[in-house]
Amino acid sequence: MHTIGVDLVEIVRIEQAVARWGERFLRRVYTPAEIAYCGSRAASLAARWAAKEAASKALGTGWAPQLPHAAGWIDWIEIEVERLPSGQPSLRLHGKAQTRAAALGIVDWQLSLSHTREHAIAMVLGWRA
Repeated sequence: MHTIGVDLVEIVRIEQAVARWGERFLRRVYTPAEIAYCGSRAASLAARWAAKEAASKALGTGWAPQLPHAAGWIDWIEIEVERLPSGQPSLRLHGKAQTRAAALGIVDWQLSLSHTREHAIAMVLGWRA
């Protein structure tokens, strides 16, 4: 069995969030490694945002910012997009996201990212044992 998630985001939304909230936004949503890799490239930041959203859907938790202590709440930085030596994007989970994946029996992830000038999309597939 598998679990799947997909998300599409307008790049301008991420540009606006960075312009409005700056480092506060970046540190809340992205890990230090993601910030270092993306720099100020809004399309790369947006693709990672979409990957985090897609992964949360695959985990069956979604985001509940109005309920930060709700059961299943996962922080943005608990889902990290990294690059494998081949250049392929990959997911690394931390904290509650990692615990949730283990509870679901997910043993591996596949991630695909893409973007145009206006949109970024991510597709996530979780492989269960």
